[in-house]
Amino acid sequence: MTMIARIQLSHLREIGWSLWDPIGLGEEWRNSGGADEYDSYILHAAELLASDAGLDECVQYLASIEVEHMGMDVCDDTHERAERTARAIDQYLASLQGVH
Repeated sequence: MTMIARIQLSHLREIGWSLWDPIGLGEEWRNSGGADEYDSYILHAAELLASDAGLDECVQYLASIEVEHMGMDVCDDTHERAERTARAIDQYLASLQGVH
């Protein structure tokens, strides 16, 4: 089983919503029916990291999604949130490497 196959979407969602959340819904996502709002972005970030694209490339990807794709303004914490998210995803993926 590949590492990507072992990824739990719920865990990635928790990372994305708690650390990144570019549209600022906070905890409302759990009850709003919009839990999948960031799925494609967070999954792609995980794929980047799993393919050894590097942390910087993942950070840039998340920041560009927020600003260029979602049309959000660059904020003081845009890069910081993207970096914390990328690091958390990277740590999560590293934890899966020992799982068989």
